[in-house]
Amino acid sequence: MIIAITSFALPKPISREEAQRIFMSTAPTYQGVDGLLQKHYVLSEDGATAGGVYFWKTREAAEAMYTPAWRAFVREKYGTEPTVTYFDSPVVVDNVTGQVFQNEAGG
Repeated sequence: MIIAITSFALPKPISREEAQRIFMSTAPTYQGVDGLLQKHYVLSEDGATAGGVYFWKTREAAEAMYTPAWRAFVREKYGTEPTVTYFDSPVVVDNVTGQVFQNEAGG
């Protein structure tokens, strides 16, 4: 599994309520995306930074999302340039199912 963390400094801070409204408007974009297991929208406590934590099946699936078109969408929607950082996730603790499992090498 690959975890991608995106973030971007907002031109001006936003409230949690405003962030929730914006995030709900873009959430359907991520439904059904091939290889995307989960996306968690994030907002810093001061409302100045937003982004997402994405759980992907593979690095290739993740990289297919973060295209120039996606970056342009973020710039247009939030008025700022996003960053994307990738992490391999070799072990997962799932407290919902009560499981701990290892991920295969390479995603």
